[in-house]
Amino acid sequence: MKKALIVAPSWIGDTIMAQPLFARLHALHPGLQLDALAPRWVAPVLQRMAEISAVVDSPFGHGQLSMKARWRLGRELAARGYDAVYVLPNSLKSALVPFLAGIPQRVGFTGESRYGLINVRHTLDKVALPLMVERFAQLAETPGAPLPRPVSYPMLRSTAAEQQKTLAELAIERPARIVAFCPGAEYGPAKRWPAAHFAELARTLAARGYAVWLFGSPKDHAVAEEISQLAPGLCRNLCGATSLGQAVDLLALADLVVCNDSGLMHVAAALDRPIVALYGSSSPGFTPPLSDRADILSLNLDCSPCFKRECPLGHLDCLNKLLPAQALLACEKWIAR
Repeated sequence: MKKALIVAPSWIGDTIMAQPLFARLHALHPGLQLDALAPRWVAPVLQRMAEISAVVDSPFGHGQLSMKARWRLGRELAARGYDAVYVLPNSLKSALVPFLAGIPQRVGFTGESRYGLINVRHTLDKVALPLMVERFAQLAETPGAPLPRPVSYPMLRSTAAEQQKTLAELAIERPARIVAFCPGAEYGPAKRWPAAHFAELARTLAARGYAVWLFGSPKDHAVAEEISQLAPGLCRNLCGATSLGQAVDLLALADLVVCNDSGLMHVAAALDRPIVALYGSSSPGFTPPLSDRADILSLNLDCSPCFKRECPLGHLDCLNKLLPAQALLACEKWIAR
């Protein structure tokens, strides 16, 4: 196999968890050219992976079918001459374009009854492969073969030159010590630690000499503004003010990252930053931060993980009762190092 394509997930965190698969494909196929078909909001993390040669834009939003556009994209991919494609999402739609492109080997889990569309089919054993990173990595192996362990941790590149360029572009001077907060979570409010808790932690860490930078998308700007107002003059709200590529570079400068279970948590882990990860409605048993430098805080209540976007019981105890003092204890462990 000389040339292969990845159909990437639509979530930043999921895409980062696929990077060990890319590394394994290169190990199995020396000299491989590996491209990725990805939505434009995910492309910047793929561009920071050494294994990916080129990123092809996937113009489809969540749930869009657009058969005519998929056929056109299939023709474009056919002209590129791929030997194989690895379809990471399990949906029927994600397997359509590679099929229309006539790529000979189409590898993936059977998923939504994709019998004709996927022709190198893996059957998912959720007990044998509890982690998402393991499920992606399994696709490099022959169907039915055991997954070689341990699976490596994802890695993203951010060089000193890229970091300097980003600081210059945003007209930011690098502080002596930085703590990054990632207060958003694209999936929903049941994954977000309260703004008042973030603000209390910000006040404590700022008193110890840390600059507090808040990261996220434009959707997270309002909650970051709330944190900033509750900790007046102590936070720099960068939510929506950076591109994803710039956020990668600035997170790489952080001495510590405090985050919800989110895409930026996985970015920080892949940059090998010390992390305090706050879990509410989701489970660290499926999508933990893949790093030896991460502390996971979860109250493990009877009602969690519920995997709901909003608390079905209306109290969000899993995060409200996870107090700033508990997060500070975890932060102090990394500060001491």
